[in-house]
Amino acid sequence: MLSKLALSISLFSLVAISYAQQEEWQQCGGIGWSGETTCVSGTVCTELNAYYSQCLAGAAAPSSTSVPVQSTSSAPSTTPTAVAEANYWFSFGDSYTQTQFDITGVQPAPGNPLGNPPYPGYTAVGGVNWIDVDTVVYNKSLILTYNYAYGGATINASLVQPYESTVLSMVDQVNQFMTTVASQPASAPWTSENALFSFWIGINDIGNSYYEPGNRSAFNDELLDSYFGLVEDVVSNIRIPSNVGARNFLFINVPPVNRSPLMTPQGATVCATEAAVIADYNSKLAARAESLQSAHSGVQTWVWDSNTAFSIVLDDPQAYGFVDNTSYGNAGDFWGNNLHPSSQAQTLWGQDVANLLSDTVW
Repeated sequence: MLSKLALSISLFSLVAISYAQQEEWQQCGGIGWSGETTCVSGTVCTELNAYYSQCLAGAAAPSSTSVPVQSTSSAPSTTPTAVAEANYWFSFGDSYTQTQFDITGVQPAPGNPLGNPPYPGYTAVGGVNWIDVDTVVYNKSLILTYNYAYGGATINASLVQPYESTVLSMVDQVNQFMTTVASQPASAPWTSENALFSFWIGINDIGNSYYEPGNRSAFNDELLDSYFGLVEDVVSNIRIPSNVGARNFLFINVPPVNRSPLMTPQGATVCATEAAVIADYNSKLAARAESLQSAHSGVQTWVWDSNTAFSIVLDDPQAYGFVDNTSYGNAGDFWGNNLHPSSQAQTLWGQDVANLLSDTVW
């Protein structure tokens, strides 16, 4: 049934393919893991934590038998060769993406691709989210993910205030990137070719403002002006004189949160009002993404239509293994809480994003 989610858009070399054995850097075990536990010859299934075992270079493993899990109390040491061969993912967004990465903590490295907290991190509803599974489950190569996303984030706090003043907006998140790994430190020698920049933002901007007076469409333009001003900053990457900047972008639009358990009790009129603002924002986001690609040589953009993906599942939840489209907080529910999709749903999003990027070679 998952094929219903294959939208007419293409991401990374992260694609769900069934292998007889897991390749180097792929997941091979952990709590909740139901995939292959056998690694290719020359790699060993190594336990990094209770949730994540990964195929890492080690003693040669038989090619036709299951490899015993080798426990380790800490992540394997990072080698310059491994880091140089990595692909880099710089992610910005809100609680739909957050894992509570702290740029001052342990950095992403081979054997610990999310850095801190280790996989699966701290997500809005516990368990994995879409960027987790795309980093360690659907990867074909080593991917090091710097996930700056912050719960409650808006694009620009001066335009829409988040629920707390301590929340890091997209402005703050991009500033963190620009003042840390933008300069290509030895621990993260990313290039224009091996780095993906993703943005899933706008849910809180609309949720905290759709009901305000004034022209909501004009305000969406104002939000997107700020949004794509930040995108232009990472394209130019003024921290590096040689102009090694972002060239590969994944944009994710706003899902139909008007159908969430938080919103539906407020009535059809309220939900329709929010839905209309979301539709306007999403249309303009797609146009901005297309314009970005047209304006810059070498820039490539993908847009994952989360609004359509959510709607497909919400229209027929039982087909995807969910109880219904309104319950939340229990096993089998689409919603993990009254606003956020469950890890089961997040895994669907990860698979769909992987399909979107599957034609790209990294």
